[in-house]
Parts: sequence; structure tokens; C-alpha cells
Amino acid sequence: MDAKLTPDRKAPIDSPKNIGLSGYRLFLSLGAGLGIAALLADWFAGRALLLSWSLTLPLIASALAAAGLGYWVVPLLRNLKAGQVIRQDGPQAHLKKAGTPTMGGIFFVPAAVLMALLWTGFAPNVVAVSALTLAYAGIGWLDDWQILRRKSNKGISPKLKLALQVLFGGLFCAWLLWSQPPDITTLVFPFGLSLSLGLLFLPLAWFALVAESNATNLTDGLDGLAGGTTAIALLSLGALVGSTAPELMVFCACMSGGCLGFLAHNHNPAQVFMGDTGSLALGGALAAVALLTHSLVALLLLSGLFLAETLSVIAQVGYYKATKDANGIGKRLFKMAPLHHHLELTGWSETLVVSRFYLIAAALAASCLWLY
Repeated sequence: MDAKLTPDRKAPIDSPKNIGLSGYRLFLSLGAGLGIAALLADWFAGRALLLSWSLTLPLIASALAAAGLGYWVVPLLRNLKAGQVIRQDGPQAHLKKAGTPTMGGIFFVPAAVLMALLWTGFAPNVVAVSALTLAYAGIGWLDDWQILRRKSNKGISPKLKLALQVLFGGLFCAWLLWSQPPDITTLVFPFGLSLSLGLLFLPLAWFALVAESNATNLTDGLDGLAGGTTAIALLSLGALVGSTAPELMVFCACMSGGCLGFLAHNHNPAQVFMGDTGSLALGGALAAVALLTHSLVALLLLSGLFLAETLSVIAQVGYYKATKDANGIGKRLFKMAPLHHHLELTGWSETLVVSRFYLIAAALAASCLWLY
């Protein structure tokens, strides 16, 4: 979901051969990096390597399951003509992506969720976060389906989408207050500091679910971008909560692995896009786990990239409205929002933007784990 403000120059178009090679190598590097990170996290935590209740084995198993399922689903989506409609006012280099299957979240999100449920024996907390994740995936699917049906880049109305997010977020918050101990309202800060929010917890939790899902949605604009950065955030969150909530650690590892399996088909040049079906679900999963584990402050740091993408859209729209002239035309703070499109239009290649965002996401994850 991009801010509908037109760019004022064209993006560079790279050689398809070079894009493919660099995109594939980027995917392999991310996969190897996450695998090594999971092994190190398990080792430092004293968990036996490749133990079933760990980060490493669920990560690998879920990645293989999602990647394998994609080899069946992606051709099916292509045969069903579920091709992405590309905005004409976006970066011109993206026009060649028209017709690439979208709605890829329908295979990797359920695969990862099912893997987590089976792995944890349908632990109550995992069932709850899985239900929220699938509910947000359903909202995204409805939006993606309307886009495909109408052959435009407009799905369901923003008001309806927001209302559904608020509805399911509210149900999850109600379940939290009903099922969890009273200290669920406590936020944990770095260095062992904590703060009980009391009645303020409910609106904050509600906001976090809606905001995080929309932030990951905004980040989904380049091949491999949302899948890779969210995979890093999920694995890091799993490592953070492993000692206190091992079942949610496994859930995070499975979701991170699902993202990796999806990237086997989504690395540049993408064979499929995740669509809102995937991006809304991933944001919901992150926020739901954070709420159950007192990790909202940690999630804010892990989601630094998603926050920057969201703020770039808010700033772009706000500045445009504030600078409107007599003809109703305003100025643009960025060449285009979200931020990743601005970087493209300043001359960065798509894979360069994605690789730099991966490094930033990894740095944020390392900082978060060090602080906690």
C-alpha cells in the first residue's frame, strides 16, 4: 500500500540478468544468516542444537515446507491469472512486474501457522496468535481479491479495512485481558526496567495490532523487502522471548521460516508477491507475540524500519497538504513515499535498497537483543 503521490523522475532500470543473480544471492545470504543466527541463539541459551523446541529446527522445517508448497501454488496463481496490477504513477521500473502473481500470503502464512500449531501441540497462546494472524491474513485476502476482481490497484475501502483490523484486534485484546494474568499490562524496558500501564494497556495494545499490520503492509513494495525484514524481526523476537515463552519462540521461528520459504519465490526478480494477505498477517503476528510477552518496547526497536516507512508516508501526505497553493497542488517532501520508493528514485537499484534494509534490520535486531 503506497502513498498515492506521483514521482517526479524515473527510477533506473537494471539488467534483468544482474537483478536475478544479485536477488538470488541476497536470498541465499539472508537464509544462511538467519540459520547461523538461530544456531547461535540456541547455543547461547543452552538449548541443544536442532532440538525440536528451539529456533533452528522450526525455522528450517517451516522454510522448506513453505518453499515446497510455493512450487505448487505459484503456478496455480499464474494459471488463475491472479496478476498484480501495477500503479502507473509508481516507479517506471516496476511496470515490467505487471502480471506477476500476487496473494502469495495464501500459501506461506497458513503453512507456517500450521507448522507452529502442530509443533507446540496447539498451545493456547499459539492458538490465539495464530487466530489473529489468520484473521489479518483474511482481511488482506479480501483486499487482494477485490484488486484482482476489479483489475485496479484499489481493493476494499480503507475504512472497511481499518474497521476489520480494529474488530479482530479488539477481540484479541479482550481475550488477552480475560485469559492472561494481571501483569499482562506491564511493559518491559531494557536493563530490567518495567512499567505497569493499567487501563492504558488496552488502547495501546489495540493500536499496536493495527499499526504494526499497516506498517508491514507499507513496507511490502520491493521484491524480497517485506519478507526478508519481517523474517529478521520475527526470529529476533523469538530469540528474545525464548526463555519465558518457548511456545511463542517456536511460533516466531516458524513464521520466520515461512517468510524464508516465500522468499525462495519472491527474491528479485519475484515470481510472486505476498500481497496484503501476507503483509497484514505478518504485522499482526509480530504485535500479538509482543503483547503476550511484555515486549512492545522491544518490538518498537525491532520494527524501526517499518516505523520509518510509515512516518515517511505520514510526512509526505502531511507536507503535501500543508503546502497546497491556490490551485490545490502541494509540494513533496520525498520523491515518492514510502521511503523505499524515494531511494529508488534517487538512483538506488531495487536490490541495493533491499540489501541495505536487511542490514539495518539485522542491526536493529542485534541492538535489541543486546539491550535485553
